[in-house]
Amino acid sequence: MISIENLGMNAKEASYDLGIASTTEKNKALELMASALLNEKQEIINENKKDLDIAIEKGTSKAMLDRLYLNEDRIEGMAKGLMNLIALDDPIGEVIEMWKRPNGIQIGKQRVPMGVIGIIYEARPNVTCDAAGLCLKTGNAVILRGGSEAINSNKAIVKILRKALKESDLPQDSIQLVEDTSRETATKMMKLNEYIDVLIPRGGAGLIQAVVKNATVPVIETGVGNCHIYVDEVCDFEMAKNIIVNAKTSRPAVCNAAEKMLINEKIAKDFLPIICEALKEKEVEIRGDEKVKAIIEEVSCATEEDWRKEYLDYIIGAKVVKDVNEAITHINKYGSGHSEAIITDSYKNSQKFLNKVNAAAVYVNASTRFTDGGEFGFGAEIGISTQKLHARGPMGLKELTTIKYIIYGNGQTR
Repeated sequence: MISIENLGMNAKEASYDLGIASTTEKNKALELMASALLNEKQEIINENKKDLDIAIEKGTSKAMLDRLYLNEDRIEGMAKGLMNLIALDDPIGEVIEMWKRPNGIQIGKQRVPMGVIGIIYEARPNVTCDAAGLCLKTGNAVILRGGSEAINSNKAIVKILRKALKESDLPQDSIQLVEDTSRETATKMMKLNEYIDVLIPRGGAGLIQAVVKNATVPVIETGVGNCHIYVDEVCDFEMAKNIIVNAKTSRPAVCNAAEKMLINEKIAKDFLPIICEALKEKEVEIRGDEKVKAIIEEVSCATEEDWRKEYLDYIIGAKVVKDVNEAITHINKYGSGHSEAIITDSYKNSQKFLNKVNAAAVYVNASTRFTDGGEFGFGAEIGISTQKLHARGPMGLKELTTIKYIIYGNGQTR
């Protein structure tokens, strides 16, 4: 098993050649990687079954098993994601702006790769492929450190991707996997400043906070998703019901799933029975405040902890609020800055919500489940950034670049 230091050295070396690779070379590699996934999908499925069997034995929740599960359709989706990247413009080398100084010097800002990106993530083996593809397209070498729960799946995927790279003109060590999933290795990776230029954690609150607090490598904080849907006093009940059901139950263990619903008090008696019945049919547990319980007696009692919690499961918190202002105040206090939505027919309230809610993505009359690189037209994403520096929201190709200043002169001195 290769040490984390050697992985870092290999990645840094690979980044020099990868960083200057042409768009044609990178696209050829992506095509080979996509074909390899399809050709060897049975090997991935076999290795994924090992991970699933272990997870089931441990009593892993249904929602978390869904995050881990791979089948032919999902592997084809991974391959399609790589092919989609080929069609996207390569940001590397783009001169964003250029200006001339009074002394004749011309100064430009050009997009360049970050260098080596480290990614620490949990459970979802499709992240392995998405991250590898995005980093490759942007000329960044990547060191992937998935969780122990998906180690067999991740090893199979990376082996196949590296084999495809060997057939291309790009260095094989552009993509590497940390096979030692111990906490000690993760901690070492967080402090590998000599080789890693930026670290991106993807997973639950515990993982993200551990990286943010312990890393000396610069970190882009991503996506704990305590997402809310506020149902305003003037709205289409059928639309509100469909959006909440979709946002909560289509994939409850992802970060853009709705975790809380806030209901305007003027419609609570009419709307709560409708939405609670619809969620009950999907086997969702509802945890409500006193006002919700007064209308729907059988719901569980919500605690202060519930308002801050990202369930990642078939559970949703429910609260009755006075108006859009109380909804905004609640969201800004308890939300994680990920994705928030309002269901309303009021233009005034929609604009107030859009302007005042502090989140990376704010929706009017649509499901929070659209906060996704593919849905935003980025091809794929490396994660959802909930911070405000450099990148915010779904991180596509441009968010994986930095800039350098290029200066042209004709003999100027200072």
